[in-house]
Amino acid sequence: MCKECGCGETNGNTRLQFQVTGYTEASAKDAEKALLGLPGVLYVHIHAHDGETTVDYSPKKTKLMDILGVFQARGLEAAL
Repeated sequence: MCKECGCGETNGNTRLQFQVTGYTEASAKDAEKALLGLPGVLYVHIHAHDGETTVDYSPKKTKLMDILGVFQARGLEAAL
């Protein structure tokens, strides 16, 4: 496990699946890049065609509201 970022850590990470409306191919790529730029976000997978979005992150480093803010800033609506 990396002591700097916590990658490889199995305990304490959270996997969330969102249903996001409003994606285009470009906005999905932009959202993925922004999410991966948040501290503690280890994995993002987006299906732009149906809005299914998976995010693995460490709640110790990133708050859920920060993740939701990425969607809101792009005019996307996310539901758990």
